[in-house]
Amino acid sequence: MIVHALIAGSVVAALALARRKPVTREPRGSRASWWRSPEAALALVTCLIYANQVLFTVYILSVRGGDVSFVARHLPDGWFSLARGPAMQALAASFPLPELLAPTVLRVQAFLELPFVVFAYLSVCRWFSPGVYARALRLAWPASAAYTAIFCLVEWQLFHPYTVQDVIIRVVAAAVVPLWAARLTREGWARATGLSGLLLFALSTAALGALVLVVYDTALLYNLGHLGAQAIPGMAALVVLAAVRYGARSFPWRPPGHRVDAVGHSFGWFLVLFFVPALPIRYGLSLGAPHAAAGGAVLVVLVALVYGLRDVFAQATGRPVVWLSQLAVACAAGVGGVAAVTQAATPPAGHPEARLLWAAAAFFVCLVGVCGLFDRLSAEERT
Repeated sequence: MIVHALIAGSVVAALALARRKPVTREPRGSRASWWRSPEAALALVTCLIYANQVLFTVYILSVRGGDVSFVARHLPDGWFSLARGPAMQALAASFPLPELLAPTVLRVQAFLELPFVVFAYLSVCRWFSPGVYARALRLAWPASAAYTAIFCLVEWQLFHPYTVQDVIIRVVAAAVVPLWAARLTREGWARATGLSGLLLFALSTAALGALVLVVYDTALLYNLGHLGAQAIPGMAALVVLAAVRYGARSFPWRPPGHRVDAVGHSFGWFLVLFFVPALPIRYGLSLGAPHAAAGGAVLVVLVALVYGLRDVFAQATGRPVVWLSQLAVACAAGVGGVAAVTQAATPPAGHPEARLLWAAAAFFVCLVGVCGLFDRLSAEERT
């Protein structure tokens, strides 16, 4: 019942708060502002996560003799694959006072998980448009509260000797992260419009999602020993992300057709509305509330679709019934893309998030592609 309440409360909070119109600032191209961006904050938090993993390994090798059973027995399988190479062994042998590294066992990570998730989501919102980013920033407090509640619930279900300390640390993080977010730059990227813009945004998001999954597997599950196997896909995703975001600054955007514009507006609303309930819905799938999670996700999608269509209807010309029916065909194509990817390919990581990422990418690309085709055909008919 607690999970059901968290899902319902987070969805209601998102629907109630997301429509408040924020003040947006268009991009000015200032390099200095990057250091106050969610991307920079995410990079910093990721470095701290890996630094904690190195120090954790030093502690285990030096103080615990390489034995992680004292904590591993409290957690599911798939955790604590240590890096035991010569360099790590040498660092552990020469590290002064390794006993002081005891907080690296679960405690430090309990603080870093929240900013990692929040700043990753804010980065995606910033890539989409200044308006979406500004609205998401205003939801940092309820999102942090919802994420912390579900994190603490998971902690309590996996009760271990550090659970009480972790819960306290997570509550502190829930207050720190929104204050940190309030100091981020308000400048967003140029809005991703048109077929090319939305596809570049999708590629950026997929690359970031792949990087998040690498961090999740190698660091958040204390599997630094997996880093060698994940290095090539992780570097490939990083190169793709850097190249796409660099190119997005100078890409010649074209005005979108009605169908692509409807997808863009609807997905922008989805990003805002899904921010708060994202983690409660995700964990609801595995914590005994799959129907509530599915219902919450469907409600968010429907409301986002209504808002997006409303925005496009206000400036649409021609016969809306025709392009709405074509939009329905595009949605069917997106569902077909999800089915094809699910059956034809297996994600490299066995985590549910990997399958969700592949499915979401397939749906979005097929949806936008078919809408772009309909817009192109419509333009040729008018000429």
